[in-house]
Amino acid sequence: MGRLIILMGICLILIGTLITLKVPLNWIGHLPGDFSLEWSGTRIYVPLTTSIIFSFFLSVLLFVFARR
Repeated sequence: MGRLIILMGICLILIGTLITLKVPLNWIGHLPGDFSLEWSGTRIYVPLTTSIIFSFFLSVLLFVFARR
């Protein structure tokens, strides 16, 4: 439980640093494999590739921190 809280804190620090330094993250949601549907003024985004990449990195981080 303690390691999970530390991991969440590290993630929040990284996100805060990226926001503070104004790092351009325009590529999130616009990778090949991310779908965008638009009709009559309505847009639907399906960020499939972005979700897979984030899931992979989160799985690796949890595997590293959850080892006993």
